Amino acid sequence: MTAPSSELPPQVVVLFGATGDLAKRKLLSGMMHLALSDLAPRIRVVGTSLEEMTSDEFRQMALEAIDEFSTRKVTEEQWRQFAGKLSYVSQKAGPAALAEAVARAEIELGPDARRLHYLSVPPKAALAVVEMLGAADLVKRSRIIMEKPFGTDLESAIALNATVHETFDEEQIFRIDHFLGKEPAQNILAFRFANGLFEPIWNRNFIDHVQIDVPESLSLDGRANFYESTGAFKDMVVTHLFQILAFMAMEPPTALEPGAIGEEKNKVFRSMVPLDPRKVVRGQYNGYRSEPGVAPDSETDTFVALQCEIDNWRWAGVPFYLRTGKKLAEGQRIISIAFREPPKSMFPTGSGVGAQGPDHLTFDLADASKVSLSFYGKRPGPGMRLDKLSMQFAIGETERAADVLEAYERLILDAMHGDHTLFTTAEGIERLWEVSAPLLADPPPVRQYVPGSWGPNAIHQLIAPHAWRLPFERAWREKR
Repeated sequence: MTAPSSELPPQVVVLFGATGDLAKRKLLSGMMHLALSDLAPRIRVVGTSLEEMTSDEFRQMALEAIDEFSTRKVTEEQWRQFAGKLSYVSQKAGPAALAEAVARAEIELGPDARRLHYLSVPPKAALAVVEMLGAADLVKRSRIIMEKPFGTDLESAIALNATVHETFDEEQIFRIDHFLGKEPAQNILAFRFANGLFEPIWNRNFIDHVQIDVPESLSLDGRANFYESTGAFKDMVVTHLFQILAFMAMEPPTALEPGAIGEEKNKVFRSMVPLDPRKVVRGQYNGYRSEPGVAPDSETDTFVALQCEIDNWRWAGVPFYLRTGKKLAEGQRIISIAFREPPKSMFPTGSGVGAQGPDHLTFDLADASKVSLSFYGKRPGPGMRLDKLSMQFAIGETERAADVLEAYERLILDAMHGDHTLFTTAEGIERLWEVSAPLLADPPPVRQYVPGSWGPNAIHQLIAPHAWRLPFERAWREKR
């Protein structure tokens, strides 16, 4: 999806929120990996935030963050290389100081340098940053990466897009969804469109239902102020799960390029039926209202499960079940496609056919990146007894496992190349808020659930007569 690295011009990355949690956990180590590789060696990172510190203090903070959070160990020589590419300026110093810091970095890189502004800031601060970039005259030759959520309803999303468009053109804007940066999310496109085995059966005639299940075992991690204004649905479903759904459901694009893929995703969003609040279960874990910063009568959802439908020729009548929430039994990233069962069984009673549900194709979107196809096969021995078997694939078992880019690394690199394939358009995000409007206007009450469970009991009525795939009836096999 990205162009060859030799075509990438030098980049000045302006990292807003450079002292924040996301920068420490993911962004700084990701930029270091790109800078030390052949993918994006000619970059300079200008960190900025409201904190006042020197460039040396920023480098020390970055080193400590990389030591703690990076999955790749760094030698002293590699660190010295990357440290030389880092500088810092406080946002409090104003637009002129930021412009000067960028200009110094551009002198080092030469006249062809481009700018990539990464807004790792709370949504409320994003417009102030956009305004600052305009005042600093840093819009030309630049692209801007924005973190979710992109608004909290249709009205706010339209207003946000309109305000950002006053400064940046749509082709300069990259609304990031790290789920789509994961290798297995893109593997969905490969599975669907590169294989004669799966492409013909990817429709309502062969698929019974689809589950997109993203439970989290984590709690708020001190983000009550943010979470109280969003909740599980706004935080996860609109920005992540619906995007995964589009990859699952889209028609074949005319080409594997950003415009064609974006248009097919938007067709899916336009075909989605507005959500029915009666087909939504909202939950809140016991003890949430006692968390610091949470209102004692809070109705914020920390869990949501819902059924949605795509009213087009391919998917009419196929329910899509989505689930996500905090403090659940496990942290998982699962897409599960349930195939229709044969119309008639010739097998004797007690043979085991159908006993463990229908055949499934399962994508594990976790970093381990696994795919499993389950089916019934004969148990060895006399008689006709059937067991559920599976064929499994894991990226970690291939010779190219070391080539896997982490989600943020891939997305930053794509934005440097101007590749919008894995990013969300203004039209797409506004349509998703439109689909969500009935639920936001009339949300069902939150139901309490026990931390460490799979959510409120009502989730089983929501999906009946089917059953949730998680918890799994089997475990992933590990390579010996």
